[in-house]
Amino acid sequence: MDFWLSQAILRSEDDRRRKRLLLVSVVYNLGVLAWFKYTGFAIDNVRQLLLSLGIPVGPRTLSVVLPIGISFFTFETMSYTIDVYRRELVPPQGKGAFLEYLLFISFFPHMVAGPIIRPKDMLPQLRRDPELSDARTSEGLFLVACGLLKKVVVADYLALNHVDRVFDRPEWFSAPENLAAVYGYALQIYCDFSGYTDIAIGSSLLLGYVLPKNFDSPYQSRSLQEFWHRWHISLSSWLRDYLYVPLGGNRGGPLATYRNLMITMLLGGLWHGASWNFVVWGALHGAALAATRLWQRRPGAPTGDGPLWVELGKGVLTFHYVCLAWIFFRAEGFARARMMLHQIFRGGLHAGNLPRAVLVVMALGFVTHLIPEGAFTRIRRGFVALPAPAQGALLFAVALLLRKVGSAQVVPFVYMQF
Repeated sequence: MDFWLSQAILRSEDDRRRKRLLLVSVVYNLGVLAWFKYTGFAIDNVRQLLLSLGIPVGPRTLSVVLPIGISFFTFETMSYTIDVYRRELVPPQGKGAFLEYLLFISFFPHMVAGPIIRPKDMLPQLRRDPELSDARTSEGLFLVACGLLKKVVVADYLALNHVDRVFDRPEWFSAPENLAAVYGYALQIYCDFSGYTDIAIGSSLLLGYVLPKNFDSPYQSRSLQEFWHRWHISLSSWLRDYLYVPLGGNRGGPLATYRNLMITMLLGGLWHGASWNFVVWGALHGAALAATRLWQRRPGAPTGDGPLWVELGKGVLTFHYVCLAWIFFRAEGFARARMMLHQIFRGGLHAGNLPRAVLVVMALGFVTHLIPEGAFTRIRRGFVALPAPAQGALLFAVALLLRKVGSAQVVPFVYMQF
């Protein structure tokens, strides 16, 4: 559908016809996404409304199966058509053009959970032979190993040994244990999702293709704006370019800007899943982004970095606000989110259900997260420069560690559900 619509948009010089064709594409894509992701959610909410009005209704019998990767490939194919409409992309034409388009959409390393790829980044690579080299292969293997370490050693361990237990029954745990679960989830979702991204980018390098960076140490951010420049970069930039900017961005004055930020983050939250929890998560981020912008543009606001203690304070505040929002993102319903917040603010020092090994893994995760990007780059280059037998020995050691630490219980990637 989008391939032929983009071809028609390319051939047309009539602006009204081009807009109509684009509208067909947008409505079609969002309609398909809404049907598969939000039909059950809508039915359940209508049922609850009718029941609250005293109108008897039966149980929901329709259950729509969610296609793998639909949230990601829908955004990719929408960006394809929109870029053609904006005349920022000339779509492939002639023999093999349709297959090239399909390969762009279905390129398997990133299709299930991102990163979201722009056509202008991927199509030129598909039009030439894959660039294979020993250095790229080594870098790809290094990233795959890093991704597996993040996923198995940190994310899965924290989920199975503390985070899932507390989020399932927060009332059974004390304030420190609930707080540790929140910090643990912040680390879990980062290591889980960035780990998947590392594996996707590494796998693509093994095939000779380069995918864009999707994470940049987000918990080092000193504002929520900076956080969204570092977290899930492909989604945040997509929302900016294809939703926030078309809504008007910051061109209509302060109130319009705050409105556009809130709409963008509300829809970004809803994109993650059919739940009011995700809407609240998006609302928390939208409101804080608007407040941050208002504060930064107040009369007499300083420019540039402040003293070290001020910058550290901003980082701590940003991290804890992100963690507050993560509670609603992770909790299954508002009741559990409220219970977790109640337990945290209740206070107390008892932490008998907090294993020391969990604290060690959390400390390890946060310390490695705070490593400067330059240091990580030097480590990666050092691995690439090693002779092949040394690389093999290190990868074998990683495999043994993964085998020893890995659990028999399967912990799916968090973003697989979206």
